[in-house]
Amino acid sequence: QVQMVESGGGLVQAGGSLRLSCVATGSIFSIDVMGWYRQAPGKQRELVALITSGGNTNYADSVKGRFTISRDNAKNMVYLQMNSLKPEDTAVYYCNARGRSRFQVDFISWGQGTQVTVSS
Repeated sequence: QVQMVESGGGLVQAGGSLRLSCVATGSIFSIDVMGWYRQAPGKQRELVALITSGGNTNYADSVKGRFTISRDNAKNMVYLQMNSLKPEDTAVYYCNARGRSRFQVDFISWGQGTQVTVSS
């Protein structure tokens, strides 16, 4: 079993910054890809950013230049630095990890979500 726990959400004014953190725990052998997704009210969950174990990143067009994803492989942690926040960034943010457990079983694990609210 692999668990993901996010932290760092909250309320911020437009133009402000927040940093989200997420740790993966459990029977982890390796994590290939870690990422952040978000879901706004009435909308589908969407990709925000991904990062591979080698450090390659991919961002949604809507956050390029404002958000930065990073990870600490030794700690099984992923971070999302969010700058120049806009009201349309308001959503529940979920972290995600894909990898292999110590039992050599592939896994996909999601966090419980953390609310980010940007006021205008």
